[in-house]
Amino acid sequence: MKNMTKVMMAGVLAVGTLAAGCQTTPGVTAPTTQNITTNTLEAYNWQLVDAKRTNGQQVSQLFFNPSKPLTLNFMNVNGEHRVTYMNTCNNMGAQYQVVNGNVQIQNSLSTMMACPEPQASFDTATLATVQGNYSLSKNAKNTPILTITNANQVAQFQAVNK
Repeated sequence: MKNMTKVMMAGVLAVGTLAAGCQTTPGVTAPTTQNITTNTLEAYNWQLVDAKRTNGQQVSQLFFNPSKPLTLNFMNVNGEHRVTYMNTCNNMGAQYQVVNGNVQIQNSLSTMMACPEPQASFDTATLATVQGNYSLSKNAKNTPILTITNANQVAQFQAVNK
């Protein structure tokens, strides 16, 4: 009986060792940072997937209607680089340029409709969200992710086909 226990323990140990040697670690890939260019920005629409304040709380004003997320549409209109903020109550947009890999939003414009809540708060949160430092990476599924970071929040936008 003693020998049988030793044989069984040895067998279990051998199988456990083989299994451990054959295991693979889940694919944890660090995001790959990429250079931001007007061509990359304008190749996609950028749909908001996450926005958190510096304390970790979600920016709830940006998620009141999940079927119509904030979407950024970068485009070239007659040689001028523009971005529009889609799904807002007011028509909103701005000129932009990329300087040394940094996106600079200039002269944001908006119609002045008296939007009811929660749309009014969505519009206000949109203007705050698009200001900041832009970075571009890819997620584990190789989808481009545009991240905008400012003193109050971090927002992530996923590339979607135009």
